[in-house]
Amino acid sequence: MKNIQRQSTISRRSLLAAGGLTAVGAVGLAGPAAAQPSGDAPADNPRAALARLLDGNRRFVQGRGRHPHQSPRYIHDLAAGQDPFAIVVGCADSRVPPEVLFDQGLGDLFDNRVAGNIVDTIMLGSIEYAVEHFAPPVLVVLGHERCGAVSAAVETIESGGHAPGAINAIVEALRPVVEPLLGTPGDVVEAAVRANVLAQARHLAEASEIIAEKVHAGELAIVGARYDLDNGRVTLVD
Repeated sequence: MKNIQRQSTISRRSLLAAGGLTAVGAVGLAGPAAAQPSGDAPADNPRAALARLLDGNRRFVQGRGRHPHQSPRYIHDLAAGQDPFAIVVGCADSRVPPEVLFDQGLGDLFDNRVAGNIVDTIMLGSIEYAVEHFAPPVLVVLGHERCGAVSAAVETIESGGHAPGAINAIVEALRPVVEPLLGTPGDVVEAAVRANVLAQARHLAEASEIIAEKVHAGELAIVGARYDLDNGRVTLVD
């Protein structure tokens, strides 16, 4: 699949969750953390929130980052409360920090990171907390190129082996995604990275009534995305 950076004009399809859940709507932002850096429109609906993330990634790729919301004054103001405009489910890989690659700052993103961007019960609870308390209009499941967790799962399952320690729990969590792809043409790891993004997005919508209600009300978009380690670009996965 070609990894083409999407333009700032976002199609309706870009705002569809995996599994076909429509995610277009509006939700208000309030509180001290809702202040926008110069040049950014309020991210108060799914389309605007996703556009703000992709615009930030474009700046990052071009080396023109604004590094917003990182001043001593903003740290002080933010201490009173947070109001993130996006939730990100990402991998723990040190090369994929959401605030950096989306050119955002303190209080902008509610991050949930674990190897393989796997949504287990505890992570789901963390995400539900953010949805309930902050009502951000977009939830991004962010996988990345050559994911180590996915690669380990592919290698372990192909060999019939067993990963050491608790690492095997990651392999088993990814098994339902990886196994159907073994023996298929092409790069199995790349295919599994994309399949895992969509699987986790589906799981978020199906396992949580809190999230599903927001999606069906048009107040929240679940968006799958992939980060390219070689060029820094984030592209949507659908």
